[in-house]
Amino acid sequence: MNTDKRPKIGLALGSGGARGLSHIGVIKILKENNIPIDFIAGSSIGALVGGFYASGISIEEIEKIALDTNWRQIFSLIDFSFSKSGLVEGEKVKKFIKDNIKNLDFKDCKIPFSSVATDIKNGNAVVFNSGEMGTAIRASISVPLFFKPVKIGDKLLYDGGLSQPVPVSIVRNMGADIIIAVNVNDGYLDKVKDGDHSFYTITQNSIRIMNKNLASYNIASADIVISPVVNNTKWNEFINGEKLILAGEEATKKVLSELKRKIESFQKML
Repeated sequence: MNTDKRPKIGLALGSGGARGLSHIGVIKILKENNIPIDFIAGSSIGALVGGFYASGISIEEIEKIALDTNWRQIFSLIDFSFSKSGLVEGEKVKKFIKDNIKNLDFKDCKIPFSSVATDIKNGNAVVFNSGEMGTAIRASISVPLFFKPVKIGDKLLYDGGLSQPVPVSIVRNMGADIIIAVNVNDGYLDKVKDGDHSFYTITQNSIRIMNKNLASYNIASADIVISPVVNNTKWNEFINGEKLILAGEEATKKVLSELKRKIESFQKML
């Protein structure tokens, strides 16, 4: 691709727990097809994968980290909390993040990057694009009730997916001309059987419906939407990385022609 005159391309990586490992497959295919990424914004797992890649870790190494994950490694990152605000303290997870990204600041990223969290006091999205990355990513992945929130100043920060499950507007504000949105929440609902009105099923599906609808609102202004088929994966199934990464690859291949046409059309206007 001629890089002398081309649109700036932004990648919005959405929330969704383990389903977000499909982001790795998306980036792999974009890289293999020489699609440049000029900006990245991520919420929750999207902030984790996006932050690792933006920091300079190769997508191959990120894939290796994901595929090498087993239950023993997952449990080694759990430091139980005695707080009412979350089961897990999150300090071991933060150290894991900081160690992998070499404790970088946002200004040191190879690709400009923004991480999104949510202030539980008012529901507002809080965008981090300066300062130390590790704490910002840790805040973005703070799943309510599971992780303790991250307190920064007067803000009490939880998962970015609560306010911006697919941060399209954030990456647009960073300067992107063409935005690729990755939504891993499409179709993610349990099939409620006749007569199944259990508290768990109804509660889970209520949360998922709200998240799905908010994600749909977020992606409305994206130029390309990639929706990996990961419907049957629970948020905590991190040991099934291979199939999730493959789902991201397959979904990205389906939109490549359209993406290339949009890039070519934009170039003609420059």
